[in-house]
Amino acid sequence: MTASADSKTSGRILISVDAMGGDLGPATVVAGISVSAKKNDRIGFILHGPEDVLKPLVAKRKHLAGRCEIRNAGDVVQMEDKPSQALRQGKDTSMWSALESVRNGEASVCVSCGNTGALMLMSVIRLRKLPGIYRPAIAVLWPSQNPQRHNIMLDGGADIRADAKDLMQYALMGTSYARNGFGLERPRVGLLNVGTEEHKGRAELREAYDLIEGNARNGDFEFVGFVEGRDLPGTVCDVIVTDGFTGNVALKTGEGTAKLIRDLLKEAFAHTPLSRLASILALTSLRRMGKRIDPSRANGGVFLGLNGTVVKSHGSADATGISAAVKLAFELADTGFTEKLAARVASATMLEQDAANEPDSNGEQA
Repeated sequence: MTASADSKTSGRILISVDAMGGDLGPATVVAGISVSAKKNDRIGFILHGPEDVLKPLVAKRKHLAGRCEIRNAGDVVQMEDKPSQALRQGKDTSMWSALESVRNGEASVCVSCGNTGALMLMSVIRLRKLPGIYRPAIAVLWPSQNPQRHNIMLDGGADIRADAKDLMQYALMGTSYARNGFGLERPRVGLLNVGTEEHKGRAELREAYDLIEGNARNGDFEFVGFVEGRDLPGTVCDVIVTDGFTGNVALKTGEGTAKLIRDLLKEAFAHTPLSRLASILALTSLRRMGKRIDPSRANGGVFLGLNGTVVKSHGSADATGISAAVKLAFELADTGFTEKLAARVASATMLEQDAANEPDSNGEQA
């Protein structure tokens, strides 16, 4: 019996996994999904890549027995490939094959560590955008002091451009993610800017401010207005909206800062015999802090706005990071996230159309 057939009878949620995209190779991907399988018996996998490579790796993992179907895909999208180049050679790649399983309804979510640009382009081509969506976005998790321990920021780099309507849709998609991923009934949304005053920022940001504020009530979220970069890990809001250029710069800056903090702490505690003793006494607290700022434990950017859910894992993710991405994929599938997001976007689109069709003060259509 295949994993697909077994999952139908066992009630498992199937996750489609691109085994070949990560920097650390398929062995790390298989180790990561095995960790997930051990923790959660409601997950099944369709694993995509060269069968002769994957079969012995899967056979070594007892927790994957009967829960992992291998789909043979001989080619691999390389990290240095341009998205257009990857698309031309795409049909025989593990990335394309992984997306096809979601497109065909066999799996609920696709997980890949591969080339971000290629994955986004293939996702748009194969899964298509939701009706009414202008631009898909990548939602990323940012460690924060909020009770849910993470804030959501989007766009994390799907598209460097974003006008006011795009940013408004990002707000709607981000609140849906917060509601289904974190259980927040009324998420707080902030619009990233160079200051919190309403007159600051580019014209499209001020226009987006009005659009997001106007949709807050019908979207059942709280709009807190403009926020600044220091609010990304803070408690002012749960969802931070920005364009892909700014979001990606912020994301990479945050990852670099986290690494700098870890390196400086190691250097400080190794400086003298007394500081080394202090590091032993503080070991438990240091490990706890390390987990809080470790990017691999918040691994998984979610592609929003498509007819299917795609989770983009860090290319350098280890087994822990792969498992975190799979956990996120499972939680989104378990809540019916894609269907709920589609309904929310459709509702907002209808409201926008109704507003456009309302007669103006002269009795004419707007």
